[in-house]
This record gives sequence, C-alpha cells and structure tokens, in this order.
Amino acid sequence: MFRIKNLRWLIVGLLFIATALSFLDRQVLSISILKIQADLDVSDVEYGWINTGFLISYALMFTLGGWLIDKFGTRIGLAVSVGLWSVSNALHGAVQNVWHLGTARFFLGIGEGGCFPGAAKGVTEWFPQKQRALAMGIAIGGAALGAVIAPPLTVYLISLFGWRGAFVATGIFGGIWVLVWLVFFHKPRKSPFITKNELALIEEGRKQEKKTKKISVPVKQILGTRQAWGLITIRFLLDPVFYFFMFWIPKYLSQERGVSFERIGELFWIPFFALGISNIIGGGVSDRLIKSGLSVNRARKTVMGLAAALTMVAPLTVVASSAEVAIIFMSLIMFAHGFWITNYITITSELFGKNATSTVVGMCGTAGAIAGLLINPLIGKIVEHYSYLPMWITSGMLYPMGFIILLLTIRKIHPLALHPAEDQ
Repeated sequence: MFRIKNLRWLIVGLLFIATALSFLDRQVLSISILKIQADLDVSDVEYGWINTGFLISYALMFTLGGWLIDKFGTRIGLAVSVGLWSVSNALHGAVQNVWHLGTARFFLGIGEGGCFPGAAKGVTEWFPQKQRALAMGIAIGGAALGAVIAPPLTVYLISLFGWRGAFVATGIFGGIWVLVWLVFFHKPRKSPFITKNELALIEEGRKQEKKTKKISVPVKQILGTRQAWGLITIRFLLDPVFYFFMFWIPKYLSQERGVSFERIGELFWIPFFALGISNIIGGGVSDRLIKSGLSVNRARKTVMGLAAALTMVAPLTVVASSAEVAIIFMSLIMFAHGFWITNYITITSELFGKNATSTVVGMCGTAGAIAGLLINPLIGKIVEHYSYLPMWITSGMLYPMGFIILLLTIRKIHPLALHPAEDQ
C-alpha cells in the first residue's frame, strides 16, 4: 500500500469540499425556484413552507448531529450525512408537487445537519492542536465557496439539463465525494495511507492534550447565565436575515428588479463573496485592535457595533437605481455580517471556554434555525401580498437591536466561572 505524505491536508481538503457541497446544495433551490414555480405552480407562501421543512430538520440535526457523529464515528457518520443529503438533493429533480418538494427538502436538512459537527470532529482527530485552528478555518471555509459558486453553476447546469437535471447533477457530486471519503478517511492509527512520521506527529499532539482534563458543564448551569441567553436571543433575531438572503434574494431580483435568470447567476454570488472575505479578516481586525492597546471587551464590541451600523443601509436596497447598485448594498450587509459573526463566535468561546463553547454554539444555532423556520412562511405571505420593503427595513433594524442586547447582557467579556457536573 502506498503512503501519502501529509495526508491530513488531503483530509482537510475533503472536509472543505464537503462544507462547500453543503452550501451549494441548499442554494440550488434558491435559484431554480424561479423555474420551478412556473412548472409546479408554487406560491411564495408555499415556497416559505418548503424552506421551513428544511429548517425544521436542520434545527433538529444541528443539535443531534454531533452526538450521532460521535456515536458512529467520523468516517461512517459523515459519509451517511453527505450521502443522505446528496440523494435527497437529487430527488428534488423527481418532484411533482409542493409536498414532494417539501419532503425532499426535509431530508436534505437531516443530512446537512451533520456536516459541520463531522467536519469539526474530523479536524480534531487528524490535526495536532497547534495546527487545528488553521485546519478548522479551511474545513468550514468551504461553505463560503459553495455559496459563491452556487448561483452561476446552478444557472449553467439548468441551461444544460433543465432544473430537474441540475438537482441530479449536484447530487452526483456528493455521491462521488462519499466514495473518495470512504477510501481515504480512517482514524490516523488505522489509516493504510499515513506515513510513520505523520502518525507520530498526530499521536504526540494527543499525548499533550490528554494532560489537560476537559470538564462537563451542566446545561442548566449554562442557561443560568445572562450571557448565554443574550447570545441565544441575538441568534434568534439575526439568523432570519441570513436565511432571507439565502432563500429569497433571487426571487427579489426577478420579481422586483426584473433581472433575467442568467443575470441573477452573474450577480447573486457577489454578496457571498463579500461575506467570505469578511469571515476571513473579521476576527483579525479586532485582534489587531487588542494589540494596539484596546481591551478585549472594547475591541470586540467596537467591531460588532460598526458592523451593526453598516447593516442599516439595508432599506436603501429598495431605492437603489439599478439591480447592480442593489447588489452593492446587499454585499455591504453580508460584509458586515461576516465581521459580526466571527466576533460573535469569538466572544462565545472567550466567555464559555473549551468546556462549554460547543454546547452554547449548538443552542444558538438551534435558536437561529427555529427563528428561520418560523419566519419563512411569514416572508412568503408578506412578499406575495405586499412587497419586499418590510423585509429590507427589518434587516436594517435587527443588527442594531442585536448589538443593544449584546451590550445589556454581556457587559464585560471575560471567562465565566463554570463548574463541572460533579461540583453541582
């Protein structure tokens, strides 16, 4: 059996592709709905309920996904996750009515819910701690790429195969990934491809980590903190804005701006490209402020406050002179969101540390998904019977509201005194 030098970087490359496929596959419907509505007579309200079907299962699996990955292992768990959502995505191409589409979307959410927990666990298993932050950034960075390539790729696939064929094609991409994953991913000690030097590097990192004991913090204790409720409330308020961008902007460009289907593919990737850039540099900006002498508290909140202020341009999207100018405003909002979310997650880790951060992140993600599934049918009703104006006004108000909640519930950023379960 041949050996692969630096195999762990091939592994993280596969995880990068998996998170890219996750966002690609969930975005295909956002573009193709413009064709599907004409073929299947789907109303905007029904489209909102279809998105809710995805978010219900995604919210459930956001909480359960990590546990299932732990139970069945990263190799099988992630293969099943990607395999399930790829089959579900391909089955979108066979739907005949709204109920079929909602069911396919529901199973897509079940599969995708295990993606990011699986990617995080894969990085943890294969990388020593000193390389893990970089590897984690690469692994989850695929999401931004998936969101960027989805619009032009979907339009291109639909031009070749129709909207049904586009779903099948992107589903096949996932099937190919599963086969490659099963060949190359094993735990380091069981991998037939790893070199002795690389295994020694990974094992040495494991020995160092075992010296630091991780404690279990009860959920009740976490929920007893003002800071946890502040973070949960913020995600509940703001995640619907992100889902509005993901699911509804192509329809806005088509219905309100009269943009052609092909032109949407040329424009819709730009806001997510801006998001990808700010995701990369967002944490670094506040870190630089800290190095310049600002406290952690002031640096993080300064960046988040400026980001919240920038999102207030959202209502200007309605009065933009052209679709291209509207895209600029959308890109500014997504650029601000990247700064916001990177510092939000950083604050979460600085408050709750290694023993409780994952639990809090899971709670917050679930809260955001619940808000999204509740609001999507309402968005459909608003845009079908009125216009998109209330959505843009709301998008410009929620981040400043979230910032006020941050100031009220997290008065100072410092590690909280959390105690292990046996001390309760």
